[in-house]
Amino acid sequence: MSGKLSDLLAELNYTATETDGAPVSEERIAATEVTALVADGRQLTPGCVFVCIKGMNHDGHDDAAEAIRTGAAAIVCERELPAENLQHAGDGGTKPILIRVENTRYAYAFLSAAWFDHPARSLTTIGITGTKGKTTTTYLLKSMLENAGRRVGLIGTIEVIIGDEHIHAENTTPESYKLQEYMRRMVDAGLNTVVMEVSSQALMLHRSQGFIYDIGIFTNIESDHIGPGEHESFEDYLHCKSLLFRQCRFGIVNGDDARTDEVLENHTCEVFRYGFEEKNDLQAVNLAYIHKPGELGVLFDTVGAVRLHAEVPTPGRFSVYNALCAIAVATHLGVGSEEITQALKSAHVKGRIEMIPVSDEFTLMIDYAHNAMALKSLLTTLRDYHPGRLVCLFGCGGNRSRDRRFEMGEVSGRLADLTIITSDNPRFEEPMEIIGDIVTGMKRTDGVYVTIPDRKEAIRYAIAGGEHGDIIVLAGKGHEDYQEIRGVKYPMDERDLIREILEEGTVPGSGAPDIH
Repeated sequence: MSGKLSDLLAELNYTATETDGAPVSEERIAATEVTALVADGRQLTPGCVFVCIKGMNHDGHDDAAEAIRTGAAAIVCERELPAENLQHAGDGGTKPILIRVENTRYAYAFLSAAWFDHPARSLTTIGITGTKGKTTTTYLLKSMLENAGRRVGLIGTIEVIIGDEHIHAENTTPESYKLQEYMRRMVDAGLNTVVMEVSSQALMLHRSQGFIYDIGIFTNIESDHIGPGEHESFEDYLHCKSLLFRQCRFGIVNGDDARTDEVLENHTCEVFRYGFEEKNDLQAVNLAYIHKPGELGVLFDTVGAVRLHAEVPTPGRFSVYNALCAIAVATHLGVGSEEITQALKSAHVKGRIEMIPVSDEFTLMIDYAHNAMALKSLLTTLRDYHPGRLVCLFGCGGNRSRDRRFEMGEVSGRLADLTIITSDNPRFEEPMEIIGDIVTGMKRTDGVYVTIPDRKEAIRYAIAGGEHGDIIVLAGKGHEDYQEIRGVKYPMDERDLIREILEEGTVPGSGAPDIH
């Protein structure tokens, strides 16, 4: 793409100067052609606009001299550039225009939106933030809205979906340039709606600026993503979540969450609340559990803004919250009750309480729960279904906090009847050392456990040892289709492992093999 510098800057506050500090005329800005928008010094090209962004390990302002040598048309910065970076400006060519802004990450989002000709203006944009429930709710919404005739794209933790194209996701919410590029591709493909997960990191780093969401959603908040490279405190984490509700027209929020009012502080949108409590605009009542061989789910009715009877093939109260959120959004966009209830029955999310049918005697599922908070929530929910035994298989990632291992071991020890401790993504650590840390947490409880480092063999043990009425959870990997060992990602999908185990002759429920 190409365009005028003045068009890219149209929605920004900035000052423009020559490299010698002299002001730049509006005529020169309007006449400046741009060939590319770049925020990585390794991608510089003649005629580009280079945005200097300070990251954790590198400051783009240090690449300004190279941008000048390359022939950048403009350099966007948030602080004064060193004089030595500017001394050769214009040698043998046109001098770049220096664009000074308050925050280059914020500016990059608006520049990206303009570069791709503001695709959000041609889409109904739905952004979902919260500690849990974002991924499941995006898929629920996609299903509902497509049942109602909309053409829906998705951007989230697992993947980006544009029509029939599925793109592996690197971040929950992409960098602003990539986000705008995806939305442009959606518009060009004839889509009219996008549902996306909006992480607190994305809000903190302004990735989702440059447009106003039609609908912003808050699912819940718990202490998470706090530490080096993430949020300095829970208060900072909560504040970043709240930013979405100053960047949307209509807010749909979990009215039962204790922190909802704080998340809505200084909001600029109309607000709609859902939950179990009577104060909400949409309320769930008459909750009942579905427990059949190989199937767990919930039934409930809604009152308030819409009345319907819902059946959801995933377990627990959090499944009701996800469904209520999706119902609220779909209703706001004019989707009928019949279309909503059909979508709720059919929506499935890879790696999120994903039922894998292997036996009529017990239930086997895959879930992404990979920290103590998520594992506790999952196992507590499954306890409500009164399993014969609750069996939890999991490992922990290497090169991550050891506290997570102790905590997950303790949670499973207290809530599961049997814990099968295995390997996850050991990365650059020894798997047995990670397993040893998990066992340390287990030993704080009276929980029964076995250790089987090979994940395939651990799953074989779980399937062969399954008993009548068991609920068996394979936790931690979820949608992941690899195992990372010493910097290499080896293919490993638990669905494939299960299929291989069955094809190799392991009979579900035949009895767990001896461990050597």
